[in-house]
Amino acid sequence: MQRDDLIALIDSWLEPWRYRDYSPNGLQVEGRAEVRKVVCGVTASQALIDAAIERGADTVLVHHGYFWKGEDARVVGMKRARLAKLLAHDINLIAYHLPLDAHPELGNNARLGALLGVEVAGQAGEQGLLWHGTLAKPERAADFAKRLSMTLGRDALLVGDEGRLLNRIAWCTGGAQGMFGDAIALGVDAFVTGEASERNAHEARESGVAFIAAGHHATERYGIQALGARLAEEAGLIVDYVEVDNPI
Repeated sequence: MQRDDLIALIDSWLEPWRYRDYSPNGLQVEGRAEVRKVVCGVTASQALIDAAIERGADTVLVHHGYFWKGEDARVVGMKRARLAKLLAHDINLIAYHLPLDAHPELGNNARLGALLGVEVAGQAGEQGLLWHGTLAKPERAADFAKRLSMTLGRDALLVGDEGRLLNRIAWCTGGAQGMFGDAIALGVDAFVTGEASERNAHEARESGVAFIAAGHHATERYGIQALGARLAEEAGLIVDYVEVDNPI
């Protein structure tokens, strides 16, 4: 498959033009024009690039790519090393950030909600990135956090009343702790995201809404996996998901 056709196909699914994002979506580093094998992962780390080289991939597809707004623009240090490997092996780097968070089927929020058995009620917040819905059956906060931990394979941090009965929850994967106030305003019983800030503990205790941080990486594995599976099925490409351990 030609690289430009691949990007056009993914664009048609994720519609990146709909989002005000913090990094470029689509092709970030140009490699071979023909794509046969894709390695996908959460972040375009050196470990993921090395895994792509070992597998003979010509394309790396990720959620977290490069060239973030506000970062140092110089090509030095880790950035230079990563780019040097991609360019030396003629490997494409393709990344989708907010479009892969928000997609109603392939997105990180959609996939996490499905894993947790939540009936989606709607989307709110900035660019519709805050999702909310109802659990299949009410659960104590401590039991829900335990189930979330087992599902994601990472201990979730719960702040709030462990005995509170949860029915309505809101969630946004990754580093969305700043959306906790919006979640509280929705009248939910708990908010799930990837990371926590110091203020979130006080907000949870004073509002009565449980705050659960389940890991940035852990909550954002599933969108890229779903996208890779769709590509393998519909484009006939060889697609390998590579898990690079990240406790954050």
